Amino acid sequence: MLNSVRQRLTAEDRRKQLVGIGLRMLRTQPIHQLSVDAVAAEAGISRGLLFHYFPTKRDFYIAVVSAAGRRLLRVTKPDPSLPPAEQLREMLLAFLAFVTRRRDSYISFVRGAAGGDLYVVEIYAETRAGLTTRVLDLLGDSAAATDPASPVRLLVHAWLAYVEDLAVEWSGLPEPDRPVTAETLVDQSIAALHALRTL
Repeated sequence: MLNSVRQRLTAEDRRKQLVGIGLRMLRTQPIHQLSVDAVAAEAGISRGLLFHYFPTKRDFYIAVVSAAGRRLLRVTKPDPSLPPAEQLREMLLAFLAFVTRRRDSYISFVRGAAGGDLYVVEIYAETRAGLTTRVLDLLGDSAAATDPASPVRLLVHAWLAYVEDLAVEWSGLPEPDRPVTAETLVDQSIAALHALRTL
């Protein structure tokens, strides 16, 4: 019965299923260690059939990393009914929780970009740009998001790198050894942003 259900999946549903399995596996291993054989086995299909939906391993990896970037943007999207300052705080708390839950795969994402893997670099850049635009909107500087040379955009983009590094280092500590709570870390990060804007 299960096999007949699997056979009725459309091509798009099958691709979504395979990417979803890849995302789950990405929680515990970096993208380059993701086994397409293991993904295919979990989906109940052959390795060859996986390559019917994704012509190469690289195509599959791109789909998974792209989905991870979209997921990060989705889970960090704040409640628009809140005041902008609260939305920013909510966004950063969600970002910190995301990095903490998926620390190894997130580090793989960042290092893949830093290492020059072109498909990871592009996806990472798009994700960072999306976060930058969101912060600029919340700061009331939406126009800066479309100007690559805007000092405000450059500042926010660099500040997000600071927040990211802080989140990675903080989440890597055993919980009892973390010097501050997640809430305090976020409040300090927001204070740092406002201080930078006054320079």
